[in-house]
Amino acid sequence: MKIRNIAIIAHVDHGKTTLVDQLLRQSGSFRDNQRVAERAMDSNDLEKERGITILAKATSVDWKDTRINIVDTPGHADFGGEVERILSMVDSAIVLVDAAEGPMPQTKFVVGKALKVGLKPIVVINKIDRPDARHVEVVNEVFDLFAALDATDEQLDFPILYGSGRDGWVSENPEGPKDQQLAPLFDLVIKHVPEPTVHPGPFRMIGTILEANPFLGRIITGRIESGTLKSNQAVKVLHHDGTQIETGRISKILAFRGLERQPIDEAQAGDIVAIAGLSKGTVADTFCDLAVTEALHAQPIDPPTVTMSFLVNDSPLAGTEGDKVTSRVIRDRLLREAEGNVALKIEESPDKDSFFVSGRGELQLAVLIETMRREGFEIAVSRPRVVMQNGENGELLEPVEEVVIDVDEEHAGVVVQKMSERKAEMVELRPSGGNRQRIVFHAPTRGLIGYQSELLTDTRGTAVMNRLFHAYQPYKGELPGRTNGVLISNEQGEAVAYAMWNLEDRGPMVIDPGVKVYQGMIIGIHSRDNDLEVNVLKGKKLTNIRAAGKDEAVKLTPPIRMTLERALAWIQDDELVEVTPKTIRLRKLYLDPNERKRFEKSAKVVGAA
Repeated sequence: MKIRNIAIIAHVDHGKTTLVDQLLRQSGSFRDNQRVAERAMDSNDLEKERGITILAKATSVDWKDTRINIVDTPGHADFGGEVERILSMVDSAIVLVDAAEGPMPQTKFVVGKALKVGLKPIVVINKIDRPDARHVEVVNEVFDLFAALDATDEQLDFPILYGSGRDGWVSENPEGPKDQQLAPLFDLVIKHVPEPTVHPGPFRMIGTILEANPFLGRIITGRIESGTLKSNQAVKVLHHDGTQIETGRISKILAFRGLERQPIDEAQAGDIVAIAGLSKGTVADTFCDLAVTEALHAQPIDPPTVTMSFLVNDSPLAGTEGDKVTSRVIRDRLLREAEGNVALKIEESPDKDSFFVSGRGELQLAVLIETMRREGFEIAVSRPRVVMQNGENGELLEPVEEVVIDVDEEHAGVVVQKMSERKAEMVELRPSGGNRQRIVFHAPTRGLIGYQSELLTDTRGTAVMNRLFHAYQPYKGELPGRTNGVLISNEQGEAVAYAMWNLEDRGPMVIDPGVKVYQGMIIGIHSRDNDLEVNVLKGKKLTNIRAAGKDEAVKLTPPIRMTLERALAWIQDDELVEVTPKTIRLRKLYLDPNERKRFEKSAKVVGAA
């Protein structure tokens, strides 16, 4: 059977996963009586909720005696560590572009990597049935994008198909005959995509996707570069510098058939398979026959730009809502995550009670925290900090991102003002159709932490922001921080509505009445710039003159709801976010007021020195 390996590249919500669903349906990978979940490739709960693909998935369809292996790529730059590895497995890429929105920055991120590796793309203009579709301009934008990314003449001569993934048809014309369904795409893949290049010699393969399975242990997915692999064969694992990591036997070879993985006895060079049975080999390592001595070249991975501290939850309410609270359990979980996610780096603090987790952006870290929270973990996390570097002359360098914001014309002014406050440079401003502007900035990553929610508030939810790592540049100086102090509880107990009502003129609350609070927990935002300790437990003193129930109906202003992303961006360096399966609380790093004062004094002394 002939083999074709192909990746699908698209921006979030441009219809990548929906198209794969239709490819599976029309190639007969789903039986008619099989109930298929919508968006079959998004297997992770968070992916389905947020509508984003985090982990790259592989699947395969059979069409006219050719097996087409399809690899789905994540569209988010935060998860870009996976993109580079995935592209080394495939021989071409389908670039899927929305007929109205055109190519977006994340498309640029992955397409840039794909062109660099030398893949020849196929462009599919999706959602052609949208009323605001502008396919002629979009094709020109795609061409300009490829040219700007230094594509070769051969890569610029790309085939184009138009269609609708939701309705399951593509054609060479935008009006197109719709009765052929996706057949033109299958035929084009077979004609345009080269066969996988097979090198002579014994079995060799680079690990590209890693996952853990409770029954089979570590499962590594990759493309076999040369030779054949049989079940129970002895293999060894080499580091990229050629040092041997381990030897072992392959307990299972799994091939992708539709959405399922089926065990097979033998795999040929060029096919994409998953192997189990090895305990140490990881992503970017070479899995090979015992006779091989040289490792294969693996794609280097971009460095992490944001780091956070994960601490054991030591608040008075620790352990009341989650069942995984000890540092050992948290450590094992983080190390397990780092095994399968190469864009993450985990370091343990010297006193073993906290962990420094570095990743590609706060989205990636927020997704990890949310996943752990759902698994029953209780943790405290610090504010995200940016990973700085030192230049050749010893100067401080910080990561700068390219930010593209699409916004209605009436809100463009406030966006430019807010971004310049965050030390961003405006690179380009042009109309993007429909009374909208597309503004491009180069902004330090520090300034972008937490800007997403502020942007949506400023533009009434109409702006779209996309970010992508640009370069390390000289430090841009101090950024304006939060101007308000916080209201801190000075007692432990349950918050009383009457006490909260009395404190309303001090500033808005972030908790509801009846919520459990403890000393050092942040319960509101102070209207001034200093922190204030308050008592939210003080009930109303009853007298024999007034009836007890007379003033019960206290009307409170609704509290400010803190989501995980908003809380992480809002806290200061001396504050933490306490994350449990049921609640997100804000607290001071030092709960005891005397310790807090000592810490502030020492910080001032250090600052003065």
